[in-house]
Amino acid sequence: MNDAALPISGYLDRFSHRPGETFTGYASQREPGPYRITLERVVSGDPNPDGPGMRLDDLSNVLDLRADGVYQPIALGSYARVERTPSRGRTPAATWTALVWFGDVSDGQAVMHEHDEHRSVLLTVGAAGAAAVVNGAISLTTGAPMHRRRWYRVWVGVDPAAGIVLVGQQALDGGAPIIAETNAKDITLPSEAELLIAACDSDAPTAHFTGKLEDPAILRGLVRSWSDPTDPAEYARERLVACWDFSREMSSQSVIDVGPSGCHGTLVNLPTRAMAGARWSGAEMCWRHAPRDYAAIHFHADDLGDCKWEPSFRWTVPDDLPSGAYALRLACAQGEDRLPLYVLPKRSGPFAPIAFLASTFTYQAYANHARSSTDQAYRDRVSAWGAYPANPDDYPLYGRSMYNVHLDGSGIAFSSRRRPVLTMRPGYLTFNDPLGSGLRHYPADTHLLAWLESKGIPFDIVTDEDLDDEGIDLLRPYRAVLTGSHPEYHTLGTLDALADYTRDGGRLAYLGGNGFYWRVARDRAMPWAIELRRTEGGVRTWAAEPGEYYHQLDGQYGGLWRRNRRPPQMLAGVGFSGQGAFEGSHYRLLPAARDPRHAWMFEGIEGDILGDYGLSGGGAAGFELDRADTDLGTPYDTAILARSEDPPRSFFTVPEEVLAGRRTVTGETLESLLRAEIVYFETGGGGKVFSVGSITFLGSLWRGGWDSPVSKLLENVVRRFSAP
Repeated sequence: MNDAALPISGYLDRFSHRPGETFTGYASQREPGPYRITLERVVSGDPNPDGPGMRLDDLSNVLDLRADGVYQPIALGSYARVERTPSRGRTPAATWTALVWFGDVSDGQAVMHEHDEHRSVLLTVGAAGAAAVVNGAISLTTGAPMHRRRWYRVWVGVDPAAGIVLVGQQALDGGAPIIAETNAKDITLPSEAELLIAACDSDAPTAHFTGKLEDPAILRGLVRSWSDPTDPAEYARERLVACWDFSREMSSQSVIDVGPSGCHGTLVNLPTRAMAGARWSGAEMCWRHAPRDYAAIHFHADDLGDCKWEPSFRWTVPDDLPSGAYALRLACAQGEDRLPLYVLPKRSGPFAPIAFLASTFTYQAYANHARSSTDQAYRDRVSAWGAYPANPDDYPLYGRSMYNVHLDGSGIAFSSRRRPVLTMRPGYLTFNDPLGSGLRHYPADTHLLAWLESKGIPFDIVTDEDLDDEGIDLLRPYRAVLTGSHPEYHTLGTLDALADYTRDGGRLAYLGGNGFYWRVARDRAMPWAIELRRTEGGVRTWAAEPGEYYHQLDGQYGGLWRRNRRPPQMLAGVGFSGQGAFEGSHYRLLPAARDPRHAWMFEGIEGDILGDYGLSGGGAAGFELDRADTDLGTPYDTAILARSEDPPRSFFTVPEEVLAGRRTVTGETLESLLRAEIVYFETGGGGKVFSVGSITFLGSLWRGGWDSPVSKLLENVVRRFSAP
């Protein structure tokens, strides 16, 4: 596993802090030895030699530490741990049982493992059937095939007095019980021991189960058959030692034992709860209304919730350090890494006129997105440009993104920032873009930061995580708020705060595309994780199972904000309708752009063509496009100032817009929805909103310098928005 790690890597306790607050850093070094920690200010993260280039200002005069690096392992795989099972003596007969649903049918996956120093009972499953190992010496298997996406009752029973060990399985859809049995002498059983569910433990958890588990239990006596393998009455109180009911406290990371001893457990590495279980009836689609229908947990051998590394260093932000984008550079003899961070202004100010709202929820959703696109041409460009050298395709150790799937094909519903995030690094290339730089998310948003720097426009930085924590009070000091290129993932708290801000007179510049699209959930008890359910709409790399559309963390319906009756048009005036390859075209100015009410935005711009160039796909209107729609909430007095044209052949209309027979929800043609629109409107409370409707817009600020027509448009808007 050590060979699969970067020479040095790390993560921080959070993405942002204020002056006077302390960052805690967690670092791992492949080979033990000294390393150096210095501070840099991130001005530009684009390594393209035809663009602004990488600009990372050395601030080692502010922070310069030395530390001794050690290797800190990462243990992938989710499971439940019960520290101590109930006391029941060492000789009475007992049965360990659970309901199982396979995602992956590899043999030897652990269902339950109770063990102390000398005794153990292990129940496993796989394609070749249920199997048991008792005290490491007695093993047997049913030898009967088991299949994916099918529920089974499995069990292992041991009667020390009779010298009997048996293992059984029974399909819940009508199959007969299949049992294997053997005789053994001098059996003793663990008691008051550790129990793992969905993994086994000798020194560290292994043999992780991938699939759903429900109602794991320990019963008194030897069970040979079940009158109804799904009936909880089978766990009669008089023989119940312990039963972990996964429908209890479903939003938490606790597993609740409803047996007489209350031996509760804890989940590790964020398995997915609120899953349709063996008893799911379909009568209720929300787990809050019928929790026993959702009493299953989906465990995965590749889950990663928290690296759980030991702290490596701490750094308190100086009182005089300006708000901005920074990085901690970790450098050792074998290599280096950078841990991005943001410094907010002091709570008491002073404040700049405008704030950049960093889309950390989106950065986190895409964290370590493995695209399988790292061909030799991509690697050659990375090397030639001196771009960030590591790619998630090569490092599965650090977990995957919400755009990837687990080993069994189920979607990754959680993303944690308590791990190295390779895609959130200055100089990281997402694409080998033949027309530009191929940047997305964190490094792409440095196009805006570098532009603000070049124009001498003062700004602070806040993050959407801060916004979710603090609400509109975070934004009140600012005359204007600017988004980055792709503010896609939001909570109810962030949407409400932005809506309140513009309604109360704030000015919002939405400078991207496909924004305010997916709903994510958080839990204040573990703010480092976000949850996503990809429900029945949207452009999706995986789809949630029917009945599994409600988040476990907040109990709310997941999926698109549009499906939650909060389309992006209600906030920004435009919303997602077209997507294609990472390429773009231009906008054409419309008559509203020359209207005296709006002409100030286009002062200094000649002609009607805007953005037919750029570092992102070669055009300002590209990749993912947003357009206005009054039926979805665009205010009726919105001015449509410009509209893209000539979309590349790779573009298609997003599925939530499409009806049968090539019709669309709006009645427009499929092709007509492949457009980005630049819009402007004012709210009843005096707020102002300017939106560009394209992910690639910020890449067109640069055209051999920062004096392009797109740059002029944005400068006109930002200077007006930031004025008193």
